[in-house]
Amino acid sequence: MTARQSTERAVVAKRVDSGTAATTEIRELTRAAGYEIAGEITQTRTEDPAYHMGEGKIVRLSNVVAREEATVVIFDNQLGPYQTYNIGNKLPTGVRVIDRFRLIIEIFGQRAQTRKAQLQVELAELRYELPRAEAKASLAKRDERPGFMGLGEYDESREEDIKKQIARINDELESIEETEQHRREQRRESGFDLVALAGYTNAGKSTLLRRLAADLDIDENEDRHPDLDTTAESEDRLFTTLGTTTRRAEVGKREILVTDTVGFIQDLPHWLVESFKSTLDSVYRADLVLLVVDVSESVEEIREKLVTSHDTLYERNEAPIVTVLNKTDAVDDEEVERKKAALSALAPNPVAVSAAEGTNIDRLSQRIDDELPDYEEERLVLPMTDDTMSLVSWIHDHAHVESVDYGDEVIIEFEARPAIVEQSRARAGDLVGASA
Repeated sequence: MTARQSTERAVVAKRVDSGTAATTEIRELTRAAGYEIAGEITQTRTEDPAYHMGEGKIVRLSNVVAREEATVVIFDNQLGPYQTYNIGNKLPTGVRVIDRFRLIIEIFGQRAQTRKAQLQVELAELRYELPRAEAKASLAKRDERPGFMGLGEYDESREEDIKKQIARINDELESIEETEQHRREQRRESGFDLVALAGYTNAGKSTLLRRLAADLDIDENEDRHPDLDTTAESEDRLFTTLGTTTRRAEVGKREILVTDTVGFIQDLPHWLVESFKSTLDSVYRADLVLLVVDVSESVEEIREKLVTSHDTLYERNEAPIVTVLNKTDAVDDEEVERKKAALSALAPNPVAVSAAEGTNIDRLSQRIDDELPDYEEERLVLPMTDDTMSLVSWIHDHAHVESVDYGDEVIIEFEARPAIVEQSRARAGDLVGASA
């Protein structure tokens, strides 16, 4: 899916059970998808089973659409198939009805660059379409008028086609994930700790990734891990990161790989989260998760977003989680401390930083070092051979070497991940055995 060639005019609609209908996010999403906002209709009332909003409000919506010559209506709600059909019947001919989740899928489709991302978008689209295909079949049996208004045309075989395509995509994604899991294990065996950035979209994860890796020549990625991306976008817009971006960084004695992932979004249905779960595997399988939030938002907004993130993470994540309160450059120190106290139950002992300005990045690096699995100390006594020199070189590449003493024997002292220590012991055993 690519961005549309000409800008379509859209009317935004939102219903809430109580209070005031906030439309800031749906407007951002609408603009992110490339639409021009031509109008807005909101309503506070309980959901109407037939039209979602009240029927009278839908008539008013239709009038606004006609007046503004809009071609699409975007609801910041989840619409059922029959609600979509009924609303479409009230709108001018040819006007499309899109709900919040269809819009999100559309944005994802515009951002998808890799085969994996494209498959995940296709999977989300199919899961979205399946209940609508079932509704179209039901409407066709009732001999409703053709076009199905907001639902699109009816194809009798579409339901089975969708189910087959879902199965095919799941198989291909599983194969991709097996390859990526093998790659992650190779990275661990190479001495890297894996750190994942997670959090609500637009929290500043990509900026933080660039800041953590800023002290390294990014070209170093190419020789050791040619699959690593060398850039991560840092733009003030939603969903700039759909796939994952991984970069090397140094934290104390450690070499780590930091991965930026797709941002979480509030109120996502299970089927949509499921469609992108293979992207989230980079988070689930990390050694440490940095949960990034925008500290300039209200306590209520931050709390809601932390709950959303925790719900997504705690289902499968086993790594420790450190909350990073980002964008401290936008608030004063007193406000940061007040929000830390208010959020302490959800975010104990957070680290407050400004990724944009580099404030407290050294403190975050120290926290990363503290939270990652402890390094083991090792001392090996090796025979003086060419193969020993090869092992010493390998240990230098994969561990933090404290000292090497070259005499009749080679004595090397170092710290490393437990897996690296195990490998070095096994290789040392082979050397000693060969020289005996």
